[in-house]
Amino acid sequence: MTGLRPSSTSGTTAFVLGGGGVLGAVEVGMLRALLEREIVPDLVVGTSVGALNGALVARQPEPAVVERLTELWASTARSRDVYGDRPLRTVRRAVATGTHIYSSAPLRRRLTEELGDARFEDLPVRLEVCAASIERAAEHWFTSGPLVPAILASAAVPGLLPPAEIDGEHFLDGGLVNSIPVGRAVELGATRVFVLQVGRIDRPLAPPTRPWDVARVSFEVARRHRFMRDMATIPEGVEAHVLPAGGTSARDDSLLSHRDFGSVEARIEATYAASRDYLDEALGPAEGSRP
Repeated sequence: MTGLRPSSTSGTTAFVLGGGGVLGAVEVGMLRALLEREIVPDLVVGTSVGALNGALVARQPEPAVVERLTELWASTARSRDVYGDRPLRTVRRAVATGTHIYSSAPLRRRLTEELGDARFEDLPVRLEVCAASIERAAEHWFTSGPLVPAILASAAVPGLLPPAEIDGEHFLDGGLVNSIPVGRAVELGATRVFVLQVGRIDRPLAPPTRPWDVARVSFEVARRHRFMRDMATIPEGVEAHVLPAGGTSARDDSLLSHRDFGSVEARIEATYAASRDYLDEALGPAEGSRP
């Protein structure tokens, strides 16, 4: 999908990184394709796993960040510590808390190892991170302060992880209110937008046939409606590109797909190839590329 209004090559370039759980690995392939072409963001906006990937590229907006992100995703796949609890332990936690089946401690630990006490204000590229406020039933954008709590809030998947509390307010996954925040980038003045998404918006959506499919399909309707509306209302003079995800399929929408960290590197590579080809077609071959 291309959006679709010509603009000059000058102006503000934004990377928009959407949510998608373990499928967020594909965004690393998209980042590689962009950064290899020396397309560097002036602005990064991210939701959920897109907030995590976005924070790293906002901290290091250069090709070397791709290697770091690939290793981060690969090590998470090897350790399986984010969603790796045994079934009995998850059942016990669900009964004890009544709200979630996994602890946020492993994710917090990994984020702290990677980002330490870094703050939004420290980043060379402006970063904004979306979460859903429970008390205000509203979209909330973190723009200052420490990165780790903001990313945890943005990635607090309902039912899987506990709501994140920050300054007395509770937050859930930003995908509930703005899963692929194209509109936010435009509001902030972006004139060229690259959308990094995990491929679900491209797959046909059918009525649910099982009780556990109802929530997934309902969420997809909300996610796609917001995204399509934002894309349809991009103003004249703003250029937008939705990069293609490779290596994903309808199998990734299953009930237990959030635990499937397999084939991370293959998905990154497949998406890199698809995004490279898309950019060659949309923008012209990169300098020094193969004939």
